[in-house]
Amino acid sequence: MILKKWLVGDPLKTAQASHERLSKTLALSIFSSNAISSVAYATEEILLVLILAGTAAVSWSIPVSFAILFLTAVLTISYRQIIYEYPGGGGAYVVARVNFGEIPALVAAGALMIDYILTVAVSVAAGIAALTSALPALFPHREALGLLAILFIVVMNLRGVRESGKFFAVPTYFAIGALGLMVLIGTFKSFFNPGAIPTAAPVGSQESVDGVTLFLILRAFAAGCSAVTGMEVISNGVKAFRQPESKNAATTMVWMSVILAFLFMGISWMAYHYGILAKEDETVVSQLARLTFGTGAIYYTIQIGTMLLLILAANSAFAGFPHLSSILARDGFMPHQMASFGDRLVFSNGILILGFLACLLLVLFHGDTHALIPLYAIGVFVSFTLSQAGMVKSWLVKKGEHWRKKLVVNGIGAVTTGVATAIIALTKFVQGAWIVFLLVALLILMFRSIRSHYKAVAEQVSLSRDTRPPRPRRNLVVIPIGGVNRAVISAVDYARSRGGDIRAVLVDVEKEETALVEIQWAQWGCGIPLIVLPSPYRSILRSLLDYIEEQRQKDPDCWITVVVPEILPARWWQNILHNQRALLLKASLLFKDRVVLTDVPFHLAR
Repeated sequence: MILKKWLVGDPLKTAQASHERLSKTLALSIFSSNAISSVAYATEEILLVLILAGTAAVSWSIPVSFAILFLTAVLTISYRQIIYEYPGGGGAYVVARVNFGEIPALVAAGALMIDYILTVAVSVAAGIAALTSALPALFPHREALGLLAILFIVVMNLRGVRESGKFFAVPTYFAIGALGLMVLIGTFKSFFNPGAIPTAAPVGSQESVDGVTLFLILRAFAAGCSAVTGMEVISNGVKAFRQPESKNAATTMVWMSVILAFLFMGISWMAYHYGILAKEDETVVSQLARLTFGTGAIYYTIQIGTMLLLILAANSAFAGFPHLSSILARDGFMPHQMASFGDRLVFSNGILILGFLACLLLVLFHGDTHALIPLYAIGVFVSFTLSQAGMVKSWLVKKGEHWRKKLVVNGIGAVTTGVATAIIALTKFVQGAWIVFLLVALLILMFRSIRSHYKAVAEQVSLSRDTRPPRPRRNLVVIPIGGVNRAVISAVDYARSRGGDIRAVLVDVEKEETALVEIQWAQWGCGIPLIVLPSPYRSILRSLLDYIEEQRQKDPDCWITVVVPEILPARWWQNILHNQRALLLKASLLFKDRVVLTDVPFHLAR
């Protein structure tokens, strides 16, 4: 408890929930870090694909970047409409549930949940890659560094939304400023002082250009679409904003998109203009910063800023995943405890589960960004398409003010994101995107199984008008004993206070010991009959269970209360010095009908 208080802080009252709401400034640092951070690797992923056709093919990075910029604009306008139309949050899941029904909604939810997990793993892996680019000696330790980064983000998020937002706001804005400085100066020099930074050789021969195919360009587009992942996070967490929630969320959405577009296009232009190619041991941003500022303090400032932005991008997933899980839990598709606030008014269970799964993914892929990227983006684009298509149906059905203009916007969004989804699925399927489709299918099965369980529980425990309280049943109280001591007598005292047919049960393992217990019971047993059970194979637990089962079968209308005397040591480690017979007995009887377990603890002083 002391460690938890030191790491997480004192509990917050429910009445303080309104004070934990986020301002636009704090919300931008929390919700947009994922989308903005993708500029650090989106251009690099485009170049990695285009270089397969030769250095001349790199010139296609600009048209591909403009296509992604157009997609960004469409998504920004579309998600602003979703924010106003569905102010309760939930994004693609809620839109699909209202307009298409259960299965499409669960597809969107499953795709988003996988994307959030990948966001944490990819962002942290990319952040550590930025660090190891500046300090190559740390490269062999990238997995351990990534795990420490995830653990730190988990702890900070458990401390509360507002507190984590204040902590992460400074490094987030510092990182945006550092990258913005590089883009401003680098772009300025490229236009007004082109000789200040050495550029690559002119575009190669026509033979190289012929290597560029439509499929290659589509692959590059699919790789670069990682730049727009994270744009749905704000629509999922509208309720985290201060009032008016929808207006503040929509404004933050515009700010995020403007920053994202500026940094992404700036880096893509600089990479093209200066002839930057992707390297295994150094990121594109690192190369651009080194060319623009040299290897001095500003270079390391930009690398530190990039690393911070990439690692903190995982923080937006910790804002989106728990909120989405809580909405699913309220609908019965996730365990109900996922909808409960923790001590610090955050969805602690969702935060912990996301952290664990992201750590597992990071270890499985050895902290390699390029190995994780093929799994990335497909999930979020599936949710993009469903949300936009759902809004199209919504406008067609309910219409409303300016519905035709809104229909056009969401229609363009549905078409563009649908095409992008098809391209990503086609180009990345063999690389590993098939795993995402498989996981989404498994998640849908899990969601529906959880929902079926809760429905079955509700049906079985519900009361109808014809339901009447049953007549009182006979109560048989069984006290399992292994000897006669103060712990056993405490259990006897409790059983006598409850009434009923009370019996003590002793398993005969050693004749001499049994005889001694019978003598002691005659003195201390308060007249309660002692039943001695034979045990030819010295199995105490088996004999007790057989006796209880025999009593259950003998009288189907009888309650059986098993009063278990249990000695509890003063210190936790002393438990290993005692047998766990009481624990095993309770575990064995827990799922038996008409059997009630009552534990009577006897606390040792030392």
